[in-house]
Amino acid sequence: MAITLTERAARQIRQQLGKRGKGVALRLGVKKSGCSGFAYSFDYADEVRENDQLFESNGAKVVVQCDQLPFVDGSEVDFIQEGLNSSFKFRNPNIDNTCGCGESFSLKTQ
Repeated sequence: MAITLTERAARQIRQQLGKRGKGVALRLGVKKSGCSGFAYSFDYADEVRENDQLFESNGAKVVVQCDQLPFVDGSEVDFIQEGLNSSFKFRNPNIDNTCGCGESFSLKTQ
């Protein structure tokens, strides 16, 4: 199982953790939300917990709870700036469909 970061995403994570002054990684999660079923969640990780999986890519770290790994396994995280908006974007091979607004997604059935 793996999560990778583009150089842009890694740079953004390093910058935000530096501004914050503490933290070891970006915490990536999945929550039930939206019209398609799931949405990504983001937070800072001040520690790596017992039930976390740690990934490092391009000099930055991401942690994911082990029970959420099947939702994001194989994903690449990028950071995109479009005009005044900026956000993390995912290339997730586990997604079957996304809603019209692009905020939520459904997963392929196993």
